[in-house]
Amino acid sequence: MAMLDERDFQKKCDAALEDLKRRLLDAGDAHGFDVEGESGKLEVVFEQPQPEKFVISPNTPVREIWISALSTSFKLGWSEAKSAFVLEKTGEDLLAVLSRVISQQLGEEVNV
Repeated sequence: MAMLDERDFQKKCDAALEDLKRRLLDAGDAHGFDVEGESGKLEVVFEQPQPEKFVISPNTPVREIWISALSTSFKLGWSEAKSAFVLEKTGEDLLAVLSRVISQQLGEEVNV
């Protein structure tokens, strides 16, 4: 994982979160969850099957995007090879991790 300078991280992070928000809004319309975004973070809010909230936020000091979901914290760092934020342990990018945890929450296949 490459360590980005703060400005480069912020640029890449903003672009990734903007793309993610657009995709989550579309998926939310199709699968019945809400997406809220404020002060640089995104929240995915579920009413069914049980109330739950996932939080996606940048952690600028360590240059990672953190996802708090399913009682777990996922920490994604920048991968130059994939030009994406990636969960090092699994090799999944931001969209794949969110697709997986949202699918687990809803009990149905969701592709972000």
